[in-house]
Order: sequence, then structure tokens, then C-alpha cells
Amino acid sequence: MDMDRVTGESRGLLALNDLESNVRIYSRFFPEIFSRARGSIMLTNGGRKVIDFLSGAGTLNYGHNNHRIKEALIEYLRNDSVIHGLDMATPAKIAFMETFSSAILRKRGMKYRFHFTGPTGANAVEAALKLSRKVTGRHNVLSFTNGYHGLSLGALAASGNGFYRQGGGLPLSGVTFMPYDGYLGPDYDTADYLRKVFLDKSSGIDPPAAILVECVQGEGGINVASKEWLRSVEAAAKDVHALFIVDDIQMGCGRTGDFFSFEFAGVSPDIVILSKSLSGYGLPLSVLLIKDEVDAWQPGEHTGTFRGNNLALASANAAIDIYWQDQTFSQNVKRMGELMRARLEATSLKHGNSFHVRGRGMALGFDCQSAEIAEGTAHKAFEKGLMVERCGHIDQVVKFLPALTIDTETLDQGLDLFDQSLGETLKQAARFPGAGGQGVGRAG
Repeated sequence: MDMDRVTGESRGLLALNDLESNVRIYSRFFPEIFSRARGSIMLTNGGRKVIDFLSGAGTLNYGHNNHRIKEALIEYLRNDSVIHGLDMATPAKIAFMETFSSAILRKRGMKYRFHFTGPTGANAVEAALKLSRKVTGRHNVLSFTNGYHGLSLGALAASGNGFYRQGGGLPLSGVTFMPYDGYLGPDYDTADYLRKVFLDKSSGIDPPAAILVECVQGEGGINVASKEWLRSVEAAAKDVHALFIVDDIQMGCGRTGDFFSFEFAGVSPDIVILSKSLSGYGLPLSVLLIKDEVDAWQPGEHTGTFRGNNLALASANAAIDIYWQDQTFSQNVKRMGELMRARLEATSLKHGNSFHVRGRGMALGFDCQSAEIAEGTAHKAFEKGLMVERCGHIDQVVKFLPALTIDTETLDQGLDLFDQSLGETLKQAARFPGAGGQGVGRAG
């Protein structure tokens, strides 16, 4: 091992500790300096290879430095094309909207207008909530237990996690929470409860401007809503003349197998929120898809300096053109998701069958039932060369978000490392009860 390089790595991490805010988190959980990445492999300064099952928290669905998308970016830069143009008309914006409309929307019988918001998913959530309140003239928004929609104040008010809500600094208002599908157990239909609350004038719940939902809750623990439940929630929204909003920031762009996470249910949201992997290359890009009848904005009423990043639009256009002109890519994502699920269920059975595997497509969670076991497993996995994070209300679920373009061999290697890490953590926990985790705090 090159000791000079190791020493340099240590100095770099010490500098990070001295210079960056305490708010940093991933550099704590993955304490190495990453210098290069391609596909599903990241390289540290020390030359160690790490298989990436985190994918930028769902931002890198097509892998790191996807060379086919990179070619479009290099060509765009080489031509001195417009990088920043506010919301002015550019060839990049027009090309993206036309490609997305033809390859994604029209093939699914959908019609939406594009509202390019600020660069983050949270900004898009803020815009969706703001538009809903403007359209309906109502204040209340309905969100769900274990939901996560971002950390700006409006988005945070609609997020359930107490750890994040504590950082708000003031009362978070304007949102009513309802139980998500399965929250009260398998025998209770929470959509029926929702409908009853809406119909009861003495329920204390004001008619909402919107119902905001994730079809698969990522941060909340990879909780999956059924098609029947989603249809019932959509119907309840229509009954009370509220907008039905799907947050597809993490679970869109193919993560669940279809391009949109709600396709399988046959619902038709009034607003769809997209971000994360929309650019295809890890560049900031967020958009609202809004139906004609709810496009109530006045010019400039919700604006921002960095909306419609043209470089990101160029890469997004390339990603749609390369991967979504037919069903081949979608079918492969579903096939790889089935392989992942089968391997994880085998791991569960191997280690006592006390765990639970859930998810859709290539968004899967391995519920360890214990925050300590999940944390210890994730730590050991990183030591062995696999990057995974945790989620759930106490971080008891190991989350799997590998690149949708990952090859079978790399996927199997990563799942092998997870299996080994879980086994070692369980043995350690049996020998030293309470020692499963290493106490570094939340990883995302």
C-alpha cells in the first residue's frame, strides 16, 4: 500500500473536518476521498474500488459518467451552446420537451405542460404546493406518514421524519398527515379512513388543496403503495376537488421499472414532480408536469435564476433518447429487479428469515428490524467495497438503489458483499449484544 497516498487521504479528511460544516453526512458514513467513478464503480484516492448501490441517492440511474450521455454534453460544450439562459427559449430546452413528449408522454397517453423550477427536488415540491394552493384557494395539504419531500420549509412541513423536522427552527404548518398504505397493518385500508375523514364535516380536517404522495417511499423505508390504494386516494382527491400530486423525485425516471412510479396503478396525477435522475448525468434539474387545467401561473409568479439548466437539459434529452424510445430498457430494469429481490430473499432465509424484503423494480429495501443491525451491516459492507445507505423511521432498512444500467456480474458481487456483511454483523451482535452499530448518525 502507498503510505504517502494513505497519509494524503488522512490529511484530506482532516481538512474536510476542519473546513466543512457539521451538517455533512455522507463523508462521515463513507470516510474516504473519492476521485473517479464510472458506471457502478467508484474509486478512492487510495485506489480502492467500491461498488455503488447508492447512486447519488437515486440521482445516477444511468451510472457514473455514462459515456453515451457524456458525448452529448461534450458536444454541447464544444459548440459554445447556451449554458445559462434563465427561462429563455433555447434549442436544448425545446429538444428536451419535444423528446420527452414524444418518447414518454404521448406513448403513455399523457398530456402535461412543463414547469422548470429551481434546480432541486425540494424547490419543485415548493412550486407544486404553491400552485395547488393558488388553484384551489385552500391552505391545507395532505401528506402521509413516513413521507419525505425535501428540507426547505414547505417541503419539510410535508415530510414526516422527526429528525429532519427538528431542524426547521419554527412551527411547520399547513399540512395534515394521514396513514400511508399499510401503516396501520395489513388488515386496515387507510384509504377508506381518508375518505371517511373527508366526508365527515366534524373530523377537524380542512378540505385540502392537494394530496401529496410517493408511490414508493424511499427515505421512509421503501414502503410500497398498492395500485388499489393509489386509485382510492386519487378518487378521494377528486371527490373533494383537491389536486392529486405524485412526488416522483427519487422513484421516477425508471427506478421502479416503468418511467413513472404510478404507471402500474393507472392513475393520472394533476401534477408530477421529477428531479434527481431526470438530467441523466447527476446535474441539477427539476420539473413539474402539470395538466393544462391547473396551469394557473401568471408569468414570473414562480421563478428562479437556475431553472431549466441547459446543460442538464442536453443530458436529459440524450438519456431519454438513448434509453426510453422503446420498452427494452424498462423490461431489463424489471428483470434485474426480480434478480435482486430473489437474491435478497435468499439472504433473508439464509440468516434466519426474520427480515423483510420490499420494493418495486430496482428500488428495494432489506428491513433488518433493528437500527443496530442495519448500521453494522452497512459499515461492514463499505469496508468490503459496497456502498449502501439506510432508511426507515429508525434507519432499520438497508436501501438498494443500484444504477439501472448495472451489469449482472457487478450486481451479484455487490449482493454477495451484503450477504457476507449481514452474516458477520449478526455473529458480532450475538457475541456482543448491542454492538451491532458504530454510532455515526444518519446516512440520509
